[in-house]
Amino acid sequence: MTDQLGSSHLQSLFDAALQDYKAKTGIALGEHPLAEELQNCASVESVTAVLNSQTEAFNEFQGKDKILKPLKNTLSILNKISAAAKFGQDVGLVRR
Repeated sequence: MTDQLGSSHLQSLFDAALQDYKAKTGIALGEHPLAEELQNCASVESVTAVLNSQTEAFNEFQGKDKILKPLKNTLSILNKISAAAKFGQDVGLVRR
């Protein structure tokens, strides 16, 4: 039950963030071309490739690698957490 409350709270925070983004930018995040492109990604490498292609416009920026390397590490960690959470649900490790 506590897991459901935490999940519900996280969902409400996420929904509020999406509404805030739309209010500030005038576009729903899910309708942004970059978001649509990222939705088609199925791996850390494909997400990194999309983000890397976005940074090509900023070739003059000297700190490019300083951004992409930590971002790839973060994406890898998030991917592992997501996989572990799915595994826990699939084998029933979460208490009800």
